Amino acid sequence: MTAMNREEIESLQRQIVAEIAGASDGSTLEAARVKYLGRKGVVTALMSSLKEAAPAERPELGRLLNALKQAVQDALDTRRKQLDNVSSAASESFDFTLPGEWREIGMAHPIHALIERATEIFRSIGFTVADGPDIETVRNNFDALNTPEDHPSRDPSDTFYLENGDLLRCQTSPVQVRYMEAHPPPVRIIAPGRCYRRDTPDATHSANFHQIEGLYVDRQVSLADLKGDLTYFARQLFGPGVRIRFRPHFFPFTEPSVEVDASCHVCGGQGCRVCKESGWIEIAGAGMVHPNVFRAVGYERHQVVGYAFGMGIERMAMILFGVPDIRLLYENDLRYLRQFASGV
Repeated sequence: MTAMNREEIESLQRQIVAEIAGASDGSTLEAARVKYLGRKGVVTALMSSLKEAAPAERPELGRLLNALKQAVQDALDTRRKQLDNVSSAASESFDFTLPGEWREIGMAHPIHALIERATEIFRSIGFTVADGPDIETVRNNFDALNTPEDHPSRDPSDTFYLENGDLLRCQTSPVQVRYMEAHPPPVRIIAPGRCYRRDTPDATHSANFHQIEGLYVDRQVSLADLKGDLTYFARQLFGPGVRIRFRPHFFPFTEPSVEVDASCHVCGGQGCRVCKESGWIEIAGAGMVHPNVFRAVGYERHQVVGYAFGMGIERMAMILFGVPDIRLLYENDLRYLRQFASGV
């Protein structure tokens, strides 16, 4: 402090006043006030150190520092008024009668739109929506669904296991286990949701995808009910002329099991690129619920019967929208996704 003389204090004053005059907005101006006049500011520190000066120098230094403090305060007040005037002028020049410039209206992602449409269709024939966690137990994902211990889907190369022994569900089927354990029959639910498998991403596979599970359990349920409900769904989604066929298959949790095909809605069953010239497109795996599943959830297997089905949402989206590569649905390229703005 004692090393500062009149020239140094006046030079500091010019520097501070110039910095304040260049403040571009209120926040920058406030930062300058704190920097120089705040409790730990530069000018405040100089004022506090005045007592360390020689007694003979204190009167002159005190006068100079008071002048510095006042000059800084005056510069702050002046610049604040200038910024306020600019803001007021900008506000007055704005024409509030002009129409607003609205942002582009958002749209549903094709996967979300298809889930909503499928849910709407099944709700119209008496199904309710059930949900379950993405992280599941081995028991719910495999054991309760009658999946043998040597089944390939249990292998760590196919399933995402967690450190605590749980896993990321491979399908939405565990939802039916949870629901039946919590609700007595009759049961009539669908369960849309995410699934996870260790698939190598390519044009038709993804490690993260969506399914919609269906379950109908009552005293009298047959394959005819399954065929009727899935035919209704397919015609609502793909068009009234769509036909359905069942092909024998195997799933651990259904017996008998079938794969469900719909006639190609693009070529009408004549054969095209979409259906690989077969005239048919696989849309679901299904079957009658295995008695061992009923036993696992505590249902009396001799008193109830039911069917279950599972559909891949991405697969249906690719068929319905003509998407050639599943990865296009997840790259968030709005140029591509905007074409689905009209929905399903």
